[in-house]
Amino acid sequence: MSRSGSVLAGAALALIDVTRTFSEGDRELHILRGADFAIQPGEMVALVAPSGTGKSTLLHLAGLLEHPDEGDVFVGGVNCAELDDDARTAIRRHDVGFVYQFHHLLPEFTALENIMMPQMIAGLGKAEAAERAQSLLDYMRMGERSGHRPSELSGGEQQRVAVARAVANAPSVLLLDEPTGNLDPKTAHYVFEALKALVQASGVATLFATHNMELAAQMDRCVTLRDGQVIQITL
Repeated sequence: MSRSGSVLAGAALALIDVTRTFSEGDRELHILRGADFAIQPGEMVALVAPSGTGKSTLLHLAGLLEHPDEGDVFVGGVNCAELDDDARTAIRRHDVGFVYQFHHLLPEFTALENIMMPQMIAGLGKAEAAERAQSLLDYMRMGERSGHRPSELSGGEQQRVAVARAVANAPSVLLLDEPTGNLDPKTAHYVFEALKALVQASGVATLFATHNMELAAQMDRCVTLRDGQVIQITL
């Protein structure tokens, strides 16, 4: 089997021979150098990398927010490097979920409405969107808080709503950028346990960027970035 074939086999997300370079004045910064990486459905992978090594770049490429200079990015077996911007946007909307360190919930809407919104944008009816949103809140142990706005929720509660919103359209890939970075250890653990149960129930492929080594050690495997390559490590 070729290298691309071995990376792609059954993967929900795959980056193959990806390079990404940025210019800084007269210098060229080679962030990724022919990187290969894949995540299988239902797999949780921790991305543990120092600042400045390309962690955000990898997440942005995986989430189709940036184009690689060279190489291919596959989501659900589709080579997104061959698609136009409209098609990439459609895949990002339906097949990729994002959760950031700051929850980015819409402050004027309730928890339920925040989770309904991406579903309705994707074309689901209001009643169906509300039913799924409530189901996700119940699963995240947030059912009784569905009518509360973000300002009425704790940091951990806001992040659980953000996770529920990210998976509302049943994506095949979930990308999380330091989602527990602003939380105390106890709350971070609680959010992670809720996320882990959701991943196991849904089978979504999950890339979780974190500096929390305790959480990283609980995932299926852990990778880092070294000299522009994605390297598996043991904690």
